[in-house]
Amino acid sequence: MGLKEIADLLGVSRQRARQLSMTEGFPEPVVRLAAGPIFESAEIEKWAKTRRTKGGRPRKAED
Repeated sequence: MGLKEIADLLGVSRQRARQLSMTEGFPEPVVRLAAGPIFESAEIEKWAKTRRTKGGRPRKAED
C-alpha cells in the first residue's frame, strides 16, 4: 500500500499520511521506490487500529 492508499484508509490527506509515515512506531516500508514507499497492508491496518478514528480531532459536543 502506498501513501495514497494509507491516506484513504485513515481519512487524511496524502501529505498527512507522509508525515505519519515518518513518526516513531509507524511500520517500516517493505520497499522504497522512486514513486514512494510501499508498506505492508496488514501492518498499516494493525497500526491504524491503535490510532484515533478517521477525521483527526474528536468532534465537538453538540448543544
